[in-house]
Amino acid sequence: MITQEQIDRINFLARKSKTEEGLTEEEKNEQANLRKAYVEAMRASLRGQLEHTVVVYPDGTKKRLSDYKNVKER
Repeated sequence: MITQEQIDRINFLARKSKTEEGLTEEEKNEQANLRKAYVEAMRASLRGQLEHTVVVYPDGTKKRLSDYKNVKER
């Protein structure tokens, strides 16, 4: 899980990179690591939401999206 402090730091580094000063190599590495952590957290969050999503068909039957994953892998 990514914290608000980390998001604020990502935003700070993004703003700083657009200035004339730019980022140092250390800051570039930090920015890359923070972005990677952010993307991983978003993917995990989305995966969790999709695993608990249920499709309701017109006939009233319900099927979890995770059941479709098993069909697709075959």
